[in-house]
Amino acid sequence: MDLKKIEPQDKEQFLAMEDDFYHSGAAMAPIPRDNARRTFSLLITGSPFAAARMIQLEGKTAGYILLAFTWSNEAGGMVVWLEELYIRPEFRSKGLGRETIRRVMAHYQGKASRFRLEVENSNIRAKKLYRKIGFTDLPYGQMYIES
Repeated sequence: MDLKKIEPQDKEQFLAMEDDFYHSGAAMAPIPRDNARRTFSLLITGSPFAAARMIQLEGKTAGYILLAFTWSNEAGGMVVWLEELYIRPEFRSKGLGRETIRRVMAHYQGKASRFRLEVENSNIRAKKLYRKIGFTDLPYGQMYIES
């Protein structure tokens, strides 16, 4: 397995996988296609706020991981958000999700104070994986408002 930095030629593949992710039940609801396009544009500029890697297995794209970076006073430093982790159906159950998270955490070890993610309550399989890795549930809900 390899984690390849996202490049301009990955655009169509990335957008297709994003669309699959947001229609898979892993997210609350689909997002506008323009959001994914803006995210891709941000990613290829080398923004300090986000990064993505294409997950490769035997020369084929198996999925992607999207990361976001924030500062948290509560955590005492940088928080790496595992914003999205998508593995194509034909590559699932091969340990790619676990290995991807392991590598991300190793890369940011000593740089990040916390790793964080969100998971839909109905995504039992993902919750099981995240708990095995060591993630724990937060005892509070989140709220938001669109601007």
